[in-house]
Amino acid sequence: MEQVLSFISENIRFIYLIILMVFLGIEVISHVPSVLHTPLMSGANAIHGVVIVGAIIVMGRAEPDNYLALILGFFSVILGTLNVVGGFVVTDRMLEMFKKKKK
Repeated sequence: MEQVLSFISENIRFIYLIILMVFLGIEVISHVPSVLHTPLMSGANAIHGVVIVGAIIVMGRAEPDNYLALILGFFSVILGTLNVVGGFVVTDRMLEMFKKKKK
């Protein structure tokens, strides 16, 4: 517990920055029109591909006894993969709307 408190006190500026980024991201995303949502989501899939690669690199370079890095890397890979797959499913569904229906 003491290590966690010392980590928080040493990195308080970064924690504030992350909290600010979360609020700013929510505000920006809530003002995006519905028409632009799906194309932007499709572009975000490429970004999350980079997140997955970064998480794999972090897991590969983590020391075997550094469980925090391994657990966070594992969850990053899982959540990034779910986001990429979900984004491609939504994009595919959007593109299906533009295809002509067969009689």
